[in-house]
Amino acid sequence: MVAAVELFSEQGFDATTVAQIAERAGATKSTFFRYFPDKREVLAAGQETLSRLLAEGIAEAAEDAGPLEAVAAGLERVSGVMGTMSREIAPRLKAAMAASAELQERDALKSVGLATAMTAALVARGVAQPVAQVVGELGLLAFKRGFAEWSEADERAPDELAVYMLTALEELRAAAASLG
Repeated sequence: MVAAVELFSEQGFDATTVAQIAERAGATKSTFFRYFPDKREVLAAGQETLSRLLAEGIAEAAEDAGPLEAVAAGLERVSGVMGTMSREIAPRLKAAMAASAELQERDALKSVGLATAMTAALVARGVAQPVAQVVGELGLLAFKRGFAEWSEADERAPDELAVYMLTALEELRAAAASLG
């Protein structure tokens, strides 16, 4: 993924070939295609893992946890796997995505998948579908806002991604409450 993001940010998504990504990663084209159907899917690497971790965190939240507390547990779970490498490549990824409609489309699909995973996990806990959908979307917004703020923070800021995601979730909870 790092090789692809570097190349996408250096020369653009359209100008980057699978052969270049494979070469930069120290692999062959056939190895690349064993893992990814196309270069767009490199950026979706880990989506299934993120969805699974979010759902597991929600499922394993305390039995008496409300929907937002369950989502907070999912966000904490997923933040543990998104380490320093994610923080380092985030600015390059953001720039590459801003310059490519195809990457923006893939990111939107990834977002839908994450929200769906949270919604399904909440429904499995017995949360009514409409509530689960709203809370799943709030969880997605907290994930995205928290990740963006974490990746743009300076070195004096807290290092834990969970802090940013949970702060974003609290801000969204307050915003939703103000709707009346």
